[in-house]
Amino acid sequence: MRVMAVMNYKGGVGKTTLTANLGAVAAKRGFRVLLLDLDPQTNLTFSFFSIEEWHNRLKDNCTIRKWYDAEVPGRDVSLADLIVTPERVNKTFRDSGGRLDLISSHLGLIDIDLELAARLGGTTTIDGSKRKFLDLHSCLRGALTKDDFPDYDLVLIDCAPNFGLVTKTAIVACDRILVPAKADYLSTLGLDYLVGNCANLVEQFNDYVNHKDGTTRYRPITPEFLGVVFTMVQIYSQQVTAAQQMYIQEVLANSAVPVLDNKIRNSPRHFGDSGEGGVPAMVRGNGTDEVTREFDHLADEVLGGLAMSSAGRR
Repeated sequence: MRVMAVMNYKGGVGKTTLTANLGAVAAKRGFRVLLLDLDPQTNLTFSFFSIEEWHNRLKDNCTIRKWYDAEVPGRDVSLADLIVTPERVNKTFRDSGGRLDLISSHLGLIDIDLELAARLGGTTTIDGSKRKFLDLHSCLRGALTKDDFPDYDLVLIDCAPNFGLVTKTAIVACDRILVPAKADYLSTLGLDYLVGNCANLVEQFNDYVNHKDGTTRYRPITPEFLGVVFTMVQIYSQQVTAAQQMYIQEVLANSAVPVLDNKIRNSPRHFGDSGEGGVPAMVRGNGTDEVTREFDHLADEVLGGLAMSSAGRR
């Protein structure tokens, strides 16, 4: 199983649309995919379920908020019990053998970071503080590897645009980090901060693990940046506009995060509605338009970077 966190400090960069479509394309290729919505805006969930369906089926007892909302996340609720299967999108690739499942988010997830921080600060001894730190930060990682958790090929985590404790649990749980960005100043401004914050988290976590002599409960983490993928790129005469190319070159020259070769052009039809009728644009079209082709090439690059065969499981 590969676990990838999709994140950027800046909103409005196509993060959720990218996650929804990448997951759907992977499932269409025969992979078993789980999407985990950790953004309180819940837009990834609404890419596959209507607001009415969310209120009637998911809101009260089947969102990730319920899992985090415990003294130790997951103590009272199994993560596996929160998995739902969006029926409409799965019908589109039933013949491929692939599957796409989802764990829904909830607006109340906004408050969870403060509650987790309070629990983290409630220990007075140094050893107790380290143990609490490791317990909280590794909770999602542990849940994804439990015996009762289904066998997936790929887990995509749609993170909130912050570096709170919930986002940190995603970083600890993941193998790779994908950063969608627009080719503008604000979208690329926080890349180095993101890299630095992730590096500090990894260093602190692994330092605490190394001080827990004689235990195998915790293991060091090694998440890596798969890269930056530029979305909503302006194309003129089959070329990226000069102004946006300048920002792309700036990231290539100065950022510690690699830049993926494939880019997705701006298309309000694709990015303005990530899941019309519960089916993302990249799997409901006929595959002939330029954005769909670009996304197909991007999927090749991303899945290849995760060491997953582009032929899927067929």
